[in-house]
Amino acid sequence: MKLLFIVNPGSGSDEVNFNTIITDYFIDLTQHEAEIYELPPNCALDTLKGIINKSMADRVVAVGGDGTIKLVAESLLRSEIPIGIIPAGSANGMAKELGIPLAANDALEVAVNGSPKMIHAVSVNNELCIHLADIGFNAYLVKKFDTLPQRGMLGYAKAAWKALWSHRKMEVAFEISGEKIISEAAMVVIANATMYGTGVKINPEGRLDDELFEVVLVKKYAVMEILKLKFTSMSMNPQNIELFQTSSLSIKTKHPAHFQVDGEYLGKVRSVDAKLIINAIRIVA
Repeated sequence: MKLLFIVNPGSGSDEVNFNTIITDYFIDLTQHEAEIYELPPNCALDTLKGIINKSMADRVVAVGGDGTIKLVAESLLRSEIPIGIIPAGSANGMAKELGIPLAANDALEVAVNGSPKMIHAVSVNNELCIHLADIGFNAYLVKKFDTLPQRGMLGYAKAAWKALWSHRKMEVAFEISGEKIISEAAMVVIANATMYGTGVKINPEGRLDDELFEVVLVKKYAVMEILKLKFTSMSMNPQNIELFQTSSLSIKTKHPAHFQVDGEYLGKVRSVDAKLIINAIRIVA
């Protein structure tokens, strides 16, 4: 089997050299072939598609965080080629969702020997979402986090502190199954998966292979609830949350709202259109 490793050199810490770890792992595995491609800054989707096609790999392994996985998934949307994951990001939400070990060698074992399964995804404003997208507080937090030099959970804590003092609730409107919802909200999550990278389950109903995604309306802007969401695995107060299931959705906001998909901040929007993509990618878990 040939495996192509798409390595994001900006992920992880300076103490971890994923190229060396991958090369060392395959020294004795002569039945497999490993090729490594380091992502350049702002790698274009067509460029990565060309690299994958040229490699003729049997599996493609994303080495990075949720953004790297999203880019590889976009390159292999509706392809039969399975995607493996070596977690190397700050939160690694998708890897945790799939139960993939965070230790590099253990994750390599899964990438090589794990079984591929087909999962669905969601198109959110024409962006591929394999994990979670949202508008409101968390998207604003992602924006703040991206401006800080410090990564990891301490970086998240500093970003949250800044965001808590400056973010305001929004007014949202959407319709599901004939029911019109108009509400104030701290955030609205479009959830293909169940949990954020911290381990907190924002969407206990979520499954990656069912034919619905969830819409999680976080209504009350409470500091402790937001801190739970980002920094602990404690459950949020159900009185502050309403959950809906659908296969398509259009959300309108009274004022422009911060927007993110799979950990990538995409600016402000006044509307969000989402629809399920059936059998989007094959993932090794």
